[in-house]
Amino acid sequence: MPKFAANLTMMFKEVDFLDRFEQAASCGFKAVEFLWPYAYKKEELAQILKETGLKIALFNTTAGDTAGGEWGHAALAGREADFKAEIEEALDYAIALDCKTVHVMSAVVPYPPEKEICRNVFVKNMRMAADLFAKHGKNLTMEALCPDIKPRYLYHSQYETMALREEIGRDNVFTQLDTFHAQMVDGNLTHLIRDFAGKYGHVQIASAPGRHEPDEGEIDYGYIFKLFDEVGYTGYIGCEYNPRGDTKAGLGWFEPYKASQS
Repeated sequence: MPKFAANLTMMFKEVDFLDRFEQAASCGFKAVEFLWPYAYKKEELAQILKETGLKIALFNTTAGDTAGGEWGHAALAGREADFKAEIEEALDYAIALDCKTVHVMSAVVPYPPEKEICRNVFVKNMRMAADLFAKHGKNLTMEALCPDIKPRYLYHSQYETMALREEIGRDNVFTQLDTFHAQMVDGNLTHLIRDFAGKYGHVQIASAPGRHEPDEGEIDYGYIFKLFDEVGYTGYIGCEYNPRGDTKAGLGWFEPYKASQS
């Protein structure tokens, strides 16, 4: 049975961020994920995890100046020192919070003239980061983002991230299969789940095209969840969706899986 992680950046926004951990635990989740932990002290977050009994499945490296259009620095020439500092900070938090996997935000890049330059910078930076994380038994992921959500991101397709994984050539680097983004860009989710099994290190879900609870839209998640079991995926499935309304009111889809969470 699938293991789900509540995404605290998008879910339970009825309460302040630090209160969302207890909300998730009270609804039956055993794990959570979120975009960034860096606004909070490691010790404070570790204490909340201890009190709620939750595990952290995933968080991201720093995005940078999001108001100015940034969405990561890993692929930006001239920002290598910034990225190294950010990856060291992410590792520090991952160790303190016992989080095995960190998602690396590549960058919004100039198109098309500088994309190849950015791609080469990204490969070099990911090798450095992967070697650092490997010393502590940690993994890195990279996620293809739909251009409707994040225009000019370094990669939009699962096939782009799969090719990058091969080029980076590190055993602790995986793709991050978000079925919403994948459906919006590539489609053929059965193929992506079956044929790329073992190459994605984290999964996220949302309905398509609305990006709401996984009980509406064009993706049959009952089938998708069984498929992940069939291929032997044992990692977490992050619930990275925008609730239609009150978060708890929309958790009817989760009821059949609640008893099997661990």
